[in-house]
Amino acid sequence: MAMARASSGLAYPDRFFAAATYAGFGGSPNSSSKGVTSKFSNDVALLLYALYQQATVGPCTLPKPRGWSPVEQSKWTSWNGLGNMASIEAMRLFVKILEEEDPGWYSRAANYISEPVIDVEMNHDPKADLSIKNEISLPETKSIPTENGNSVETHDKDIMVEGFGSVSVYDQWVAPTVSGTRPKPRYEHAAAVIDDKMYVFGGNHNGRYLNDLQTLNLRNWTWSKVEVKPNSEAPVIVTPCAGHSLIPWEGNKLISIAGHSKDPSEVVNVKAFDLQTNTWSTMKTYGKPPVSRGGQSVTVVGGTLVIFGGQDANRTLLNDLHILDLETMTWDEIDTIGVSPSPRSDHAAAVHAERYLLIFGGGTHATCFNDLHVLDLKTMEWSRPSQQGEIPSPRAGHAGVTVGESWFIVGGGDNKSGVSETVVLNMSTLSWSVVTTAEGRVPLASEGLSLVLSSYNGEDVLVSFGGYNGRYNNEVNLLKPSHKSTLQATMSATPALDSGSGVQNATNGTRDVELEFEGGQDGKIREISMDNNNNHNEPQTNEVEEVSEGFISRLKTEKEELELQLNKEKSQSLELKQELIEAESKNTELYKELQSVRGQLAAEQSRCFKLEVDVAELRQKLQTMDTLQKELEILQRQKAASEEAYAKQKQSSGGVWGWLAGQPPLPAQKPNNGS
Repeated sequence: MAMARASSGLAYPDRFFAAATYAGFGGSPNSSSKGVTSKFSNDVALLLYALYQQATVGPCTLPKPRGWSPVEQSKWTSWNGLGNMASIEAMRLFVKILEEEDPGWYSRAANYISEPVIDVEMNHDPKADLSIKNEISLPETKSIPTENGNSVETHDKDIMVEGFGSVSVYDQWVAPTVSGTRPKPRYEHAAAVIDDKMYVFGGNHNGRYLNDLQTLNLRNWTWSKVEVKPNSEAPVIVTPCAGHSLIPWEGNKLISIAGHSKDPSEVVNVKAFDLQTNTWSTMKTYGKPPVSRGGQSVTVVGGTLVIFGGQDANRTLLNDLHILDLETMTWDEIDTIGVSPSPRSDHAAAVHAERYLLIFGGGTHATCFNDLHVLDLKTMEWSRPSQQGEIPSPRAGHAGVTVGESWFIVGGGDNKSGVSETVVLNMSTLSWSVVTTAEGRVPLASEGLSLVLSSYNGEDVLVSFGGYNGRYNNEVNLLKPSHKSTLQATMSATPALDSGSGVQNATNGTRDVELEFEGGQDGKIREISMDNNNNHNEPQTNEVEEVSEGFISRLKTEKEELELQLNKEKSQSLELKQELIEAESKNTELYKELQSVRGQLAAEQSRCFKLEVDVAELRQKLQTMDTLQKELEILQRQKAASEEAYAKQKQSSGGVWGWLAGQPPLPAQKPNNGS
């Protein structure tokens, strides 16, 4: 969900027409798109043209051009592809794309901006017509100079500028004095705490994505930039991004997951930063990863990350659910039952009792929500339980952290202004209450701020940073929640989450309230009697205190039991891991033997094949020899016959042959007549 990005209170639709005029559309429905292509690439120019037509004319009803002009064909295709998108949504996307392409457009568009704002009737769906004419119209605030020259704007007496060590108030936001070079103002960044240091990664600054890693020492409140070293083993390009999530892991690593980038990948990428080597690495995952997205929620549940919703690279809103097992780094897309939350991004999520996933707020391109959805991670069933107390206003871009059973929600926006209330939800009773309110255009009333939980002198501390509320912020604020703020909702409403039966709706806000945790892994929540009808007399107060002490005692007992059970589980897990390592070692050896046998078999098969070829060749030669022997016998018989014929012929015609040979003829013999 995007709030206004310009640094002025100029409202829609005037903001849109100022942007359209600056981009080259003339700011009127009848203007052409000449000059747009000279400022932007063809793809961006076509998208701006389509959004401008959608915002000013409405959905495309023109027939597809029959001519051979590729430009007209592309313009029609781009406009027609927007379908029935609402006019106000098209306006907002137009301005957002312009800011991404030209972050300084507003400062150069003074000639296009006119005051005061005039409401212009648009031809869009009246159901989607939100109150957008005063988007971020907050009163002017005074500036309080700080030690490093920056200023904090405030009208709220609860916001104080002082060192953290001197803060003695609870449930009030305080702006501590910080030192060092502050990071660039930003929003949609991600933050996480490891060893009393808050790490801030990436974000959006003036329409440009960032990839720097900053750290704030929560002991001395000093900013410093983390010098990232190149990873020699596997070089990683850290892509600038926003709308991602940062998760502390294994005590010395940060996991950055998902997020928008200029050139998004097809699927969600997971990167890890090693605080010992100051290097980034890409984590190899298995299974089917989710489609690339930003504005999702990532919640740690045991050894897994539960990812819900967000907005993909095509600005399509999502409501799918995926789980990443950090042990095996395997993705799993989960099929749920029940009515899941509508597609959304920039919502907040938390886990209760390691079993229930809570989703609050978020929005689409033009609408913000204040609905609460609960997913039972055991049955994978969605439900929408009743909320108690004063339900917070719709918002998106807010941030939240949990302190025990209390879920603190800070910031966000509702298309009209930043949300100034800090609220808390008791996740057992689903009861809301307001902790404090910061008036004026302060960083706490921002979209895309970060919120982390730390501790100081044994007390929990909420630390917020950055955000956008008409300008980009880089201020730090902190709040120490009191025991009252974390237990207030518990004492005023009926338990609503029960691990045995899923999520139950509270039906009677005046009935007696009971809370009891039953030992075991499920952390079952049951009711114990506590009379609230006479809460003004002293005996009743004492009774409540006794019940509270008993309640805390049972919690401690259950905590010890759970810790024992957890240690047993860890021990069994270590044994199983050792067995797995041994099995993998044996498997590796067997695999090597198998490969060796396969190699020998392949060699024998090759040798047999060669022998078969030799045998075939010898058989062929043997057949040839038999044929030659027969031919030789025939030739010998022919030779003998020829010699015999020659001898006979020589005897019968010796005179002729003798004459031919040059021999004299034999003398004639006289006949013997007996005389």
